Amino acid sequence: MSEILLTAKNLTKRFGGLAAVDKVSLELVRDTIHAVIGPNGAGKSTLTNLLSGDLPVTSGRIQIGAQDVTGWRPEQIARQGLGRSYQKTNIFLPFSVWDNVFLAAQARDPQQPWNPLRWMRRAANSAGARRRCSAAIELAGLQDRRDAIAATISHGEQRQLEVAMTLATEPQVLLLDEPLAGMGVAEAERMVALLLRIKKDHAMLLVEHDMDAVFTLADALTVMVNGQVIATGTPAQIRADANVQAAYLGEEH
Repeated sequence: MSEILLTAKNLTKRFGGLAAVDKVSLELVRDTIHAVIGPNGAGKSTLTNLLSGDLPVTSGRIQIGAQDVTGWRPEQIARQGLGRSYQKTNIFLPFSVWDNVFLAAQARDPQQPWNPLRWMRRAANSAGARRRCSAAIELAGLQDRRDAIAATISHGEQRQLEVAMTLATEPQVLLLDEPLAGMGVAEAERMVALLLRIKKDHAMLLVEHDMDAVFTLADALTVMVNGQVIATGTPAQIRADANVQAAYLGEEH
């Protein structure tokens, strides 16, 4: 039986009279990539921001595992097992690849109250952070770039670094907002391979405009238009859906 790691029920986000997201429901399942597609302004990024806690919901419910996280702050949701990347690369350019990922790995540990033996706790936490950092860099395929300064590596490698930083927090659920944005063909192929590699242990939501990559990666798709879901299904079902073809994909797909 598929393990549902995130559930969203009737999520709605209103800005004044505008419903940017209107009663959207979905489930993210372990070992599955669920893509959300749609034209610009469809509400895809707003949906991602609701799931991560970066925007408060107007109504609806978000659950990670058995825990209702509706209304939680982003850092609380992250510690519940959710990691995300952003449309714009969100890394520390003057720092090395290792330092970027190590900072993310450390952020996973909750702040502890003062304790006279806190140095022992810090040492234990640091060892755990180093382990998570090393594993994330290897999984992201950046072992040979670990000492490179982030500002000097390629755009594609910077996007890989952002994924590594997300993995270093050991999330179960990954929200990836346009991870292939601005990439050339070779870089995009490496990112697709990376996402397929990390799929096994995660439930993933993918927002992406590269339709070739979407249909290569996705096990399930949700199509949004004007804040609403117009179709959900397998890639084959979405390709064959007349409403989707008319609203978004076009006849060539």
